[in-house]
Amino acid sequence: MSGILPLRLEGVSFAAGGRTIIEPLDLTLEAGASTVILGANGAGKSVLMRLMHGLLAPSSGRVAWSAEGPRRRQAMVFQRPVMLRRSALANVVYALDAAGVPVGQQLRLAREALEEVGLAYAAGRPARVLSGGEQQRLALARAWALHPEVLFLDEPTANLDPGATREIEAVIKAFDVAGTKIVMSTHNLGQARRLGDEVIFLHQGRVAERAPIEAFFPRPASPEAAAFVKGELPWA
Repeated sequence: MSGILPLRLEGVSFAAGGRTIIEPLDLTLEAGASTVILGANGAGKSVLMRLMHGLLAPSSGRVAWSAEGPRRRQAMVFQRPVMLRRSALANVVYALDAAGVPVGQQLRLAREALEEVGLAYAAGRPARVLSGGEQQRLALARAWALHPEVLFLDEPTANLDPGATREIEAVIKAFDVAGTKIVMSTHNLGQARRLGDEVIFLHQGRVAERAPIEAFFPRPASPEAAAFVKGELPWA
Protein backbone atom coordinates (compact mmCIF):
# COMPACT_ATOMS: atom_id res chain seq x y z
CA MET A 1 0.00 0.00 0.00
CA SER A 2 1.48 3.34 -1.07
CA GLY A 3 1.89 6.12 1.46
CA ILE A 4 -0.46 9.08 1.60
CA LEU A 5 2.40 11.61 1.70
CA PRO A 6 3.37 14.03 0.37
CA LEU A 7 0.41 16.26 1.21
CA ARG A 8 0.00 19.20 -1.16
CA LEU A 9 -1.95 22.39 -0.57
CA GLU A 10 -2.43 24.17 -3.88
CA GLY A 11 -3.77 27.72 -3.83
CA VAL A 12 -5.56 26.98 -0.56
CA SER A 13 -7.36 29.81 1.23
CA PHE A 14 -10.05 29.96 3.91
CA ALA A 15 -12.50 32.70 4.80
CA ALA A 16 -15.29 32.83 7.37
CA GLY A 17 -17.56 35.58 8.61
CA GLY A 18 -16.37 37.91 5.91
CA ARG A 19 -12.75 37.61 7.04
CA THR A 20 -9.90 35.85 5.27
CA ILE A 21 -8.12 33.62 7.80
CA ILE A 22 -5.75 31.79 5.44
CA GLU A 23 -4.41 33.69 2.45
CA PRO A 24 -3.94 31.66 -0.75
CA LEU A 25 -0.91 29.45 -0.22
CA ASP A 26 1.00 26.56 -1.72
CA LEU A 27 2.56 24.10 0.70
CA THR A 28 3.93 20.56 0.52
CA LEU A 29 4.50 18.29 3.51
CA GLU A 30 6.84 15.35 2.96
CA ALA A 31 7.29 12.20 5.01
CA GLY A 32 10.00 12.17 7.64
CA ALA A 33 10.79 15.50 9.24
CA SER A 34 8.58 16.65 12.12
CA THR A 35 6.91 19.95 11.23
CA VAL A 36 6.14 22.59 13.85
CA ILE A 37 3.70 25.38 12.99
CA LEU A 38 4.41 28.60 14.87
CA GLY A 39 2.75 31.99 14.82
CA ALA A 40 1.09 34.61 16.99
CA ASN A 41 -2.50 34.44 18.17
CA GLY A 42 -4.84 34.62 15.20
CA ALA A 43 -2.18 33.72 12.65
CA GLY A 44 -4.31 30.79 11.39
CA LYS A 45 -2.40 27.81 12.81
CA SER A 46 -5.42 25.78 13.95
CA VAL A 47 -7.37 26.56 10.79
CA LEU A 48 -4.46 25.49 8.61
CA MET A 49 -4.19 22.18 10.44
CA ARG A 50 -7.93 21.56 10.13
CA LEU A 51 -7.68 22.23 6.39
CA MET A 52 -4.85 19.71 6.13
CA HIS A 53 -6.73 17.12 8.17
CA GLY A 54 -9.93 17.60 6.18
CA LEU A 55 -12.12 18.98 8.96
CA LEU A 56 -12.54 22.20 6.99
CA ALA A 57 -13.03 22.63 3.26
CA PRO A 58 -10.92 25.37 1.68
CA SER A 59 -12.64 28.44 0.27
CA SER A 60 -10.37 28.09 -2.76
CA GLY A 61 -7.71 25.68 -3.95
CA ARG A 62 -7.31 22.03 -3.13
CA VAL A 63 -5.79 19.80 -0.45
CA ALA A 64 -4.42 16.64 -2.03
CA TRP A 65 -2.86 13.55 -0.52
CA SER A 66 -0.61 11.53 -2.81
CA ALA A 67 -2.76 8.43 -2.43
CA GLU A 68 -6.30 7.62 -1.47
CA GLY A 69 -6.65 5.38 1.55
CA PRO A 70 -8.47 4.64 4.76
CA ARG A 71 -9.27 7.69 6.86
CA ARG A 72 -7.36 6.14 9.75
CA ARG A 73 -4.05 6.75 7.97
CA GLN A 74 -4.12 10.23 9.48
CA ALA A 75 -5.29 11.41 12.90
CA MET A 76 -5.61 14.65 14.84
CA VAL A 77 -5.38 15.43 18.56
CA PHE A 78 -6.76 18.70 19.85
CA GLN A 79 -5.85 21.03 22.69
CA ARG A 80 -8.96 19.93 24.61
CA PRO A 81 -9.83 16.37 23.58
CA VAL A 82 -13.41 15.15 23.74
CA MET A 83 -13.84 12.24 26.13
CA LEU A 84 -16.77 9.87 25.68
CA ARG A 85 -18.87 8.81 28.69
CA ARG A 86 -17.19 5.43 28.98
CA SER A 87 -13.97 3.89 30.21
CA ALA A 88 -10.55 4.81 28.88
CA LEU A 89 -10.32 1.42 27.18
CA ALA A 90 -13.78 1.82 25.63
CA ASN A 91 -12.78 5.24 24.28
CA VAL A 92 -9.94 3.63 22.33
CA VAL A 93 -12.14 0.74 21.19
CA TYR A 94 -14.72 3.25 19.93
CA ALA A 95 -12.07 5.01 17.83
CA LEU A 96 -10.98 1.71 16.32
CA ASP A 97 -14.57 0.71 15.57
CA ALA A 98 -15.27 4.09 13.94
CA ALA A 99 -12.21 3.58 11.75
CA GLY A 100 -13.49 0.22 10.56
CA VAL A 101 -10.96 -1.97 12.37
CA PRO A 102 -12.26 -5.57 12.58
CA VAL A 103 -14.02 -6.28 15.88
CA GLY A 104 -11.70 -9.18 16.67
CA GLN A 105 -8.68 -6.87 16.71
CA GLN A 106 -10.11 -3.91 18.59
CA LEU A 107 -9.58 -4.94 22.21
CA ARG A 108 -5.98 -6.07 21.65
CA LEU A 109 -5.05 -2.90 19.79
CA ALA A 110 -6.76 -0.73 22.39
CA ARG A 111 -4.86 -2.35 25.26
CA GLU A 112 -1.57 -2.07 23.38
CA ALA A 113 -2.22 1.63 22.76
CA LEU A 114 -2.96 2.33 26.43
CA GLU A 115 0.22 0.50 27.37
CA GLU A 116 2.23 2.56 24.90
CA VAL A 117 1.10 5.89 26.39
CA GLY A 118 1.45 4.68 30.00
CA LEU A 119 -2.27 4.42 30.75
CA ALA A 120 -2.72 0.68 31.17
CA TYR A 121 -3.51 1.27 34.85
CA ALA A 122 -6.46 3.49 33.88
CA ALA A 123 -8.10 1.16 31.35
CA GLY A 124 -11.24 0.66 33.42
CA ARG A 125 -11.55 4.20 34.75
CA PRO A 126 -14.16 6.62 33.35
CA ALA A 127 -12.34 8.78 30.84
CA ARG A 128 -13.95 11.98 32.08
CA VAL A 129 -12.52 11.64 35.61
CA LEU A 130 -8.93 11.38 34.38
CA SER A 131 -6.60 14.34 34.86
CA GLY A 132 -5.95 16.73 32.00
CA GLY A 133 -2.64 15.08 31.22
CA GLU A 134 -4.16 11.61 31.33
CA GLN A 135 -6.98 12.68 29.02
CA GLN A 136 -4.48 14.02 26.53
CA ARG A 137 -2.53 10.77 26.69
CA LEU A 138 -5.80 8.92 26.13
CA ALA A 139 -6.42 11.04 23.05
CA LEU A 140 -2.94 10.06 21.85
CA ALA A 141 -3.75 6.40 22.60
CA ARG A 142 -6.80 6.64 20.34
CA ALA A 143 -4.50 7.90 17.61
CA TRP A 144 -1.73 5.37 18.35
CA ALA A 145 -4.17 2.46 18.01
CA LEU A 146 -4.75 3.48 14.39
CA HIS A 147 -1.00 3.60 13.56
CA PRO A 148 -1.47 6.71 11.41
CA GLU A 149 1.00 7.79 8.79
CA VAL A 150 0.41 11.42 9.77
CA LEU A 151 -0.51 12.84 13.19
CA PHE A 152 -1.73 16.43 13.55
CA LEU A 153 -1.34 17.92 17.03
CA ASP A 154 -3.01 21.25 17.84
CA GLU A 155 -1.38 22.76 20.96
CA PRO A 156 -1.33 19.35 22.69
CA THR A 157 0.22 20.58 25.96
CA ALA A 158 -1.19 24.13 26.18
CA ASN A 159 -3.13 23.55 29.42
CA LEU A 160 -0.81 21.07 31.14
CA ASP A 161 1.73 21.35 33.94
CA PRO A 162 5.43 20.64 33.25
CA GLY A 163 5.23 17.01 34.40
CA ALA A 164 2.27 16.19 32.19
CA THR A 165 3.91 18.07 29.33
CA ARG A 166 7.01 15.87 29.58
CA GLU A 167 4.82 12.76 29.46
CA ILE A 168 3.02 14.00 26.34
CA GLU A 169 6.29 14.91 24.66
CA ALA A 170 7.62 11.40 25.34
CA VAL A 171 4.58 9.92 23.56
CA ILE A 172 5.00 12.32 20.62
CA LYS A 173 8.64 11.23 20.31
CA ALA A 174 7.48 7.60 20.30
CA PHE A 175 5.17 8.36 17.36
CA ASP A 176 8.11 9.96 15.56
CA VAL A 177 10.39 6.98 16.22
CA ALA A 178 7.64 4.65 14.97
CA GLY A 179 7.65 6.49 11.64
CA THR A 180 4.58 8.72 12.00
CA LYS A 181 4.90 12.16 10.42
CA ILE A 182 4.28 14.77 13.15
CA VAL A 183 2.64 18.11 12.28
CA MET A 184 2.22 20.17 15.45
CA SER A 185 1.27 23.69 16.44
CA THR A 186 2.67 25.06 19.69
CA HIS A 187 3.48 28.32 21.47
CA ASN A 188 6.18 26.63 23.54
CA LEU A 189 9.43 27.53 21.80
CA GLY A 190 11.41 25.07 23.89
CA GLN A 191 9.00 22.35 22.85
CA ALA A 192 9.38 23.34 19.21
CA ARG A 193 13.15 22.94 19.54
CA ARG A 194 12.81 19.59 21.30
CA LEU A 195 10.28 17.99 18.95
CA GLY A 196 10.59 19.72 15.60
CA ASP A 197 12.83 19.29 12.60
CA GLU A 198 11.42 22.23 10.65
CA VAL A 199 9.29 25.31 11.33
CA ILE A 200 6.46 26.75 9.28
CA PHE A 201 5.91 30.29 10.59
CA LEU A 202 2.49 31.81 9.91
CA HIS A 203 1.78 35.52 10.01
CA GLN A 204 -1.69 36.87 9.31
CA GLY A 205 -2.74 33.78 7.42
CA ARG A 206 0.29 33.44 5.18
CA VAL A 207 3.51 31.45 5.38
CA ALA A 208 6.08 34.08 6.25
CA GLU A 209 8.93 31.61 6.63
CA ARG A 210 9.80 27.93 6.44
CA ALA A 211 13.15 26.73 7.71
CA PRO A 212 14.96 23.93 9.55
CA ILE A 213 14.80 24.25 13.35
CA GLU A 214 18.55 24.78 13.63
CA ALA A 215 18.35 27.75 11.23
CA PHE A 216 15.04 29.27 12.31
CA PHE A 217 15.73 30.10 15.95
CA PRO A 218 19.22 31.64 15.71
CA ARG A 219 18.61 33.35 12.35
CA PRO A 220 14.93 34.02 11.52
CA ALA A 221 14.78 35.26 7.93
CA SER A 222 11.56 37.28 8.18
CA PRO A 223 11.05 40.32 10.45
CA GLU A 224 7.80 38.83 11.75
CA ALA A 225 9.51 35.60 12.78
CA ALA A 226 12.37 37.53 14.40
CA ALA A 227 9.89 39.55 16.45
CA PHE A 228 8.03 36.37 17.45
CA VAL A 229 11.18 34.60 18.64
CA LYS A 230 12.03 37.69 20.74
CA GLY A 231 8.56 37.65 22.31
CA GLU A 232 7.48 40.83 20.58
CA LEU A 233 4.42 39.36 18.85
CA PRO A 234 1.27 38.49 20.92
CA TRP A 235 0.78 34.95 22.19
CA ALA A 236 -2.47 33.02 22.28
